[in-house]
Amino acid sequence: MVRTVISLDEQDKEWLDQRAAQEGVPMTELVRRAVRLLRTHADRDDPPLTELLRSTSRTWRHGDGLAYQRRLRDEWGQ
Repeated sequence: MVRTVISLDEQDKEWLDQRAAQEGVPMTELVRRAVRLLRTHADRDDPPLTELLRSTSRTWRHGDGLAYQRRLRDEWGQ
């Protein structure tokens, strides 16, 4: 395992210490869990936003989409 020094806000450090005490684990274990969770989230198979936008571009073929939305929303007020 590699040692790493990080800087935290006082409130974050206090929270980590309290949470570690509650769970009965070292604060470093909570940091390792947080990094694993962040990596898992970042490594999901979700396509990037630019790919989603490209793949859905021009799927609405009924004129101005914004004008359509406004017409529908105007009906809500009636």
